Amino acid sequence: MGSEWKKSPERGSPLLVKLILWVALHIGRTPTRVFLYPITLYFLLAVSKARRASFQFFTLVLQHPPSLLTVARHFHCFASTILDRVYFLCGRFDLFKTKIENLDLLLNTLAEGKGCILLGSHLGSFEVLRAVALKEKNIPLKVFMRVEQNATITKLLDTLNPDIAKTVIPLGTFSAGLAAHEFLNTGGMLGILGDRVSNDDKTVECQFMGKPTLFPTGPLLMASILNVPVVLIFGLYRGGNRYDVHFELLTESVDVSRKTRDEDIQRWVQLYAKRLEHYTRMAPYNWFNYYDYWNTNKVNETP
Repeated sequence: MGSEWKKSPERGSPLLVKLILWVALHIGRTPTRVFLYPITLYFLLAVSKARRASFQFFTLVLQHPPSLLTVARHFHCFASTILDRVYFLCGRFDLFKTKIENLDLLLNTLAEGKGCILLGSHLGSFEVLRAVALKEKNIPLKVFMRVEQNATITKLLDTLNPDIAKTVIPLGTFSAGLAAHEFLNTGGMLGILGDRVSNDDKTVECQFMGKPTLFPTGPLLMASILNVPVVLIFGLYRGGNRYDVHFELLTESVDVSRKTRDEDIQRWVQLYAKRLEHYTRMAPYNWFNYYDYWNTNKVNETP
């Protein structure tokens, strides 16, 4: 896997996005959800790479080829989380029924003054993590994020809450690593997505959903070097207005020996992949990697 997914064209014009944002903010969530059906149909008919990726994924999950209805439901789930991002950014938590498991794990780590890596994925809504931090008000959170993908949409959404926009540390910049290091040293919590590979990433091969694929080593190497705990975060969309947010301790310390460095890192990344598989099977419609995830000879391409 490589980084061609970063070069994939944005879907949807800025004018259309602005229209949907206006409807979402002035008319409400329920009427705006009507837009999700034509968006779902568009992806089902026009975005062949995403459609093939969904077929591939659900063939693994179901052990047989999925129906078109299954793929449509997959796209609808994705579109729903993008729409809900608008309301999370605006602080409209009253619109949702959010069940949070093991929040005390996060708060206790914070109370101990430790920095912490919050390791997430493109499973469900990572935005719900920033919503939890905003709602709790006492969680110092910044997010490592690639801002060049879907830059127009991201910029429009960031205008909804500039304070949240300021929590982003852009990946790929010269100062990103230093900024992350300094933030963790102050006891901050750094959110990172650990399931997608770019050209400049070091990788290891892991088993995921019964097949080998590549995972980046960066997040767990950073945790090892900085000696900070790693907490997993999964924000799963459960339909309607329901989200389940799961926090889970991966490890208090990523122990890596100089003599067995490669083997140790592979073991830690495989542990992450195993827990990612657990939550993926729990909520398969939340899997939002729309490219040939298991073909390591191809590059990542997302809608």
